[in-house]
Amino acid sequence: MKMRTHYVVLFLFVCTLSSCTKESLENTSIVEAENAKEVEIELLSVVNEHRISLGESALEFSEVAYAYANQHTNYMISKGAINHDNFSSRASKISSSVSAEFVAENVAKDYGNAAEAFQGWLKSSSHKKTMEGDFSHTAVSVKMNAAGTFYFTQIFFR
Repeated sequence: MKMRTHYVVLFLFVCTLSSCTKESLENTSIVEAENAKEVEIELLSVVNEHRISLGESALEFSEVAYAYANQHTNYMISKGAINHDNFSSRASKISSSVSAEFVAENVAKDYGNAAEAFQGWLKSSSHKKTMEGDFSHTAVSVKMNAAGTFYFTQIFFR
């Protein structure tokens, strides 16, 4: 248990150091965009099919992760850019809510559909590692901004 706590603290510390900016949600005017549910379902399915093809278990959908993924997707749309701002806060809240040992996320934008986003993540070693990682739960939030650009947030935890 002590070792796990050490890894969680280390991971959160690294994420805090590597965060794109130190923006606060309170400083951003956030408009709630509508979810592209079909794209979300398809992306979750494609990620799970990929994991199964590698002998990994499928990820279970988490309402808690979905709420935080939606919040972050709205935030990215409001900022007009993809980022991992406030990740340590999201991870901490998810961990507290569901006793998660480890939390990670993938984000993207400018992909026209779930297959394109998945392929983009697959080509990135860090995103690929997250999709294929030792996680048990996930949620995908996909929303479109006013200009018609999709923004993606997928949160993973175990």
